[in-house]
Amino acid sequence: MREANAGLRRNQTIKMLRCSVPSHSSLFPMEDERTYGEDDRSDQSLGGLGSPHSFPHQNGERIERYSRKVFVGGLPPDIDEDEITASFRRFGHLFVDWPHKAESKSYFPPKGYAFLLFQDESSVQALIDAVCLLFLSVELFKVQIRPWNLNDSDFVMDGSQPLDPRKTIFVGGVPRPLRAVELAMIMDRLYGGVCYAGIDTDPELKYPKGAGRVAFSNQQSYIAAISARFVQLQHGEIDKRVEVKPYVLDDQLCDECQGTRCGGKFAPFFCANVTCLQYYCEYCWAAIHSRAGREFHKPLVKEGGDRPRHISFRWN
Repeated sequence: MREANAGLRRNQTIKMLRCSVPSHSSLFPMEDERTYGEDDRSDQSLGGLGSPHSFPHQNGERIERYSRKVFVGGLPPDIDEDEITASFRRFGHLFVDWPHKAESKSYFPPKGYAFLLFQDESSVQALIDAVCLLFLSVELFKVQIRPWNLNDSDFVMDGSQPLDPRKTIFVGGVPRPLRAVELAMIMDRLYGGVCYAGIDTDPELKYPKGAGRVAFSNQQSYIAAISARFVQLQHGEIDKRVEVKPYVLDDQLCDECQGTRCGGKFAPFFCANVTCLQYYCEYCWAAIHSRAGREFHKPLVKEGGDRPRHISFRWN
């Protein structure tokens, strides 16, 4: 009887994933893929979606609007990879993935969510048009399909201000549904002076990596942000404490010797202490931080996670 009930649930789930739904609902962003919730709400709409055969073009080339990676949440515990693939294959070749899939060797998404990695971006646009709304609800389960709009990766709040990397912060642990405009508004409300915000995306699939950058127009706002070290991001159902630190570049000369003491090599260290806020070569770091009061400063280096990482998979 238990196996029969499981099969019934699975059949109903597959039917739910394949069904068409009314077009009056809206997109419901979740707080984070790792904490999929049952009652998330948002007023973000899906305005401007056209038919899958009328994609915008520029100079004869179709403009990509979405990441090829799509989040699917609220999956039942007994749905496997083949069933998910079969439910979405009609939109194009895809690969189903979830965190630590290779290491765990699991055939079921362990936390009720997965990612659809489509070979072509047009498949995502076709999926959106076919579904019409991105929140599906039936008696047993609620399943969410959440694409990432590429336009949400960057937001310029004040175009009259030049972007200064020396007044830019790195924000780690950004919830993936959070858009650049929302990150900019939050930081501007907390510290003021925001002129730009960006969501870091991976170079291949253009999907958020869980980090962002915020540029300020003045030193006071920048120092206030990095001095806080942590900040609470609150927007809609999102409420998460994230890390804030200076955005470190890997192509800067030492601010003390301008490269004369290190053969013109780029400085490997940045001191985030407000009494320094400079790049240093190894020689100058040792010399400056041997002084009283600076011996406990810790250097920041370019995050290894910021470097592109090759992803290999097989399309189904």
